[in-house]
Amino acid sequence: MLKITLTPLNQRRWQVFKAQKRGYISLWVFLVLFGLSLFAEFIANDKPILVYYDQSLYFPLFVTYPETTFGGEFETEAVYRDPYVKNLINAKGWMIWPPIPYSYRTMNFALNQPAPSPPSADNLIGTDDQTRDVAARLIYGFRLSVLFGLTLTLVSSVIGVAVGALQGFYGGKIDLFGQRFIEIWSSMPRLYLLIILSSIVIPDFWWLLGIMLLFSWMALVDVVRAEFLRGRNLEYVRAARALGMFDSRIMMRHILPNAMVATMTYLPFILTGAITTLTALDFLGFGLPPGSPSLGEMVAQGKSNLHAPWLGISAFLVLSLMLTLLIFIGEAARNAFDPRNTLQ
Repeated sequence: MLKITLTPLNQRRWQVFKAQKRGYISLWVFLVLFGLSLFAEFIANDKPILVYYDQSLYFPLFVTYPETTFGGEFETEAVYRDPYVKNLINAKGWMIWPPIPYSYRTMNFALNQPAPSPPSADNLIGTDDQTRDVAARLIYGFRLSVLFGLTLTLVSSVIGVAVGALQGFYGGKIDLFGQRFIEIWSSMPRLYLLIILSSIVIPDFWWLLGIMLLFSWMALVDVVRAEFLRGRNLEYVRAARALGMFDSRIMMRHILPNAMVATMTYLPFILTGAITTLTALDFLGFGLPPGSPSLGEMVAQGKSNLHAPWLGISAFLVLSLMLTLLIFIGEAARNAFDPRNTLQ
């Protein structure tokens, strides 16, 4: 059995974090929601999880089966929501469907009223103006937003820590020119530049990640730079230099752990900013490609369809819950890493 052993310092931090009930509960709620969203295909999908047909088992979520597999006429992939295919399968077997029998891109052509349609037994939170199930798009949109934010936060943090470490450790011209470049680069209107760059190319997940990475890496540079400027003059660092230890080893082993204390407290807030920026770009129409499960696009639909309040309200509630949880987690993490805070 895997057992994680924490140092006494990290144990104290974890206990302080747990003492912050709001942040501790928010962490577990966020982990549960994100964990469930990772299995979105098993929760909301237009393909059954399991098909039993003619004494054989089929797994449409993982394998593409032509319609002829189930006695149909076409060699193309079976459309399991088609009544004809349903009758073929039910004649010799059965299907197990996800709780929500729609994917984020599935259109419901059996609506009894024009789209966007209000909540019903078939569509629990209604449909959008393209007859797509809102609940399914919220689940996939939540997962996409968190994964995008986590990826951007991780990559930008690595770059920001590396740049700040080099500036703070070596100082001199490296620090001087680095700071002047950052001052110029950070003074540019980021949102306008993101819109311009997104309009030049057709952005997908990775293109948009790269475009936003151009500006997000600067968030941690100043914090790490200040820690390295302070740490490079400490006695044990000078002793390590006198003993001939390589600069890279001194930076990684002796200064970086102290710098990461301040860095860790910023990560939830960087994640929140990344999700907010993605939502803003999607809302303005310069984000992910059309059809992607985007919370920002759902907010835009709510703005365009004021007569369908379930669109704007549902997207607002998901965004509010997600960002609130992350803010509470960030506050608790900041208090946990603050050496002035102790258990009462």
